[in-house]
Amino acid sequence: NQPIPSTRAVVCTEGRKLITMQSCTMSHTATRFAMPAHSAPRMLRQSRLSVFSARKVVNDRVSHFGSSAHRPAVLQHVRSKPHKALRTRRLGVVASAAASVPAPAPADPPPPPAVQRGAKLKPLAISVAAGLLIWLIPPPAGVAIKAWKLLAIFIGTIVGIITTPLPLGAVALIGLGCAMLTKILPFSAAFSAFSSEIPWLIAIAFFLAKGFIKTGLGNRIAYLIVAAFGKTTLGLTYSLVMAEALLAPMIPSIAARAGGIFLPLAKALCLSCGSDPAQGTERKMGAYMMVTMFQTSCITSGMFITAMAANPLSVNLAAATIGHTISWGQWALAASVPGLICLVCVPLIMYALYPPEMKDSPEAPKLAKSKLTELGPMSNDEKIMGAALAVTVSLWITGSNFGIGAVASAILGLTVLLVTGVISWKECLAEGPAWDTLTWFAALIAMADYLNKYGLIKWFSGEVVKVVSSLGLAWQPAFLVIALIYFYSHYMFASGAAHIGAMYTAFLSVAVACGAPPVPAAIALGILSNLMGCLTHYGIGSAPPFFSQKYVDLATWWKLGFIMSIFYLSVFLGIGPIWWKTIGLL
Repeated sequence: NQPIPSTRAVVCTEGRKLITMQSCTMSHTATRFAMPAHSAPRMLRQSRLSVFSARKVVNDRVSHFGSSAHRPAVLQHVRSKPHKALRTRRLGVVASAAASVPAPAPADPPPPPAVQRGAKLKPLAISVAAGLLIWLIPPPAGVAIKAWKLLAIFIGTIVGIITTPLPLGAVALIGLGCAMLTKILPFSAAFSAFSSEIPWLIAIAFFLAKGFIKTGLGNRIAYLIVAAFGKTTLGLTYSLVMAEALLAPMIPSIAARAGGIFLPLAKALCLSCGSDPAQGTERKMGAYMMVTMFQTSCITSGMFITAMAANPLSVNLAAATIGHTISWGQWALAASVPGLICLVCVPLIMYALYPPEMKDSPEAPKLAKSKLTELGPMSNDEKIMGAALAVTVSLWITGSNFGIGAVASAILGLTVLLVTGVISWKECLAEGPAWDTLTWFAALIAMADYLNKYGLIKWFSGEVVKVVSSLGLAWQPAFLVIALIYFYSHYMFASGAAHIGAMYTAFLSVAVACGAPPVPAAIALGILSNLMGCLTHYGIGSAPPFFSQKYVDLATWWKLGFIMSIFYLSVFLGIGPIWWKTIGLL
């Protein structure tokens, strides 16, 4: 124990694995440990602390004992050359002393963020008020009480899904509960859509995506795409959009095509480029890519009869209404030019409206090739995942010839992954977004389906027909009014098939009655039956999988959907007739 000299500066360095020593505290004394000069740099290197980090730590922990005249010089020396300050013959460890300058008390750590318990009261009140407002209004003439009350519950649920007082699945489940408590829907009706194919297909697509990413196959394919097209985010997006368009006529389920194939690929691509909602980097690339892929999936599903499961229903209803069966080639030719214009323009429009933060990456292809080299040959799990996916996609394309549905095909692929241990059932159970999406999507389908069964949609269609017929318009403006009402009424539907079944025949009939050419009118309404899915996060089979990745918030999703709907209507109802006249359809 020796008194501390009055002119000695003692540096105490702490934190992040720097140099830790034991010290004994006594009044006006400190224990001093000898250390060879060459040990300090070595210990500094072992601490893995850069010179710049050391400068900060030393600056924060410097104390000067003795003459105040020496303090500025000592501080300057430590700040400018921390590595030399540490390279001293002896390192003094500061102890408390009466003559020392007292160290500032450590700042209190920031309080942890408050955890939301229960529902958010303001959004909950808005949702309840919206439902009650409709509930208390007397139903119009011709509308059954049950239909009107169910509409009130449906609107309250939709408002709840928009304002999110609780997670989406919880809001939808509460909506079903209200319908059962008020005896509007029995249990069998409320949960009828849980036996529908589309919600289950979307959920199983989540499980397949889990294996796709877990095995590393997603990263491998993503790196291959980046190596080929990765100099710009726009180039990567176009490569996926065009690949999806090529597969569209072969896979009649948009939920399978978008959720089972291109969603896992797009997500793996975003994660490999550092865009992850969990890290707050969703706008880097993923938000733009997800919403663009969703929007273009609505376009491709409308370009071919076989690109969406409900399109053949439109063909059958058109044949019964106008007496003409629309052929596959006739539909595809009519949709080709407007559809290609939309496919080319949508990524550019979204690039302007909702741009990614990472636009150019000239080094990305080179980096992707190096990552592929690091990955080495495919692992067994990757091979199993690839084989399972190949079998599933093959059955999605050809399964209808053998009576095998899309869900059965997806379950076969999932079975292979479960049996081989590529993924476990526990991992499937832990895939929360899959079960949440299954719940809210099935609930909305059930309520929308019974709005139709209770006669509300039939009444609405009839009223529209009366109004349009009474206006005495020429067929062109009359068809425009019909198309707009048909399109934007999709906010009330969670299924394209349900919308087509409820309104297609009535709207096509009034269009023909107003003088519209039957075949172009039938094809146009059939194409719009796909495009209108762009409006919401529940309106078409590709919406829930892409939205549930949490790259885009709900308000932005709806806003972009509405903007793009104006563009689609302008192209198909503006440029479309010019093209149809050119090919002799009009």
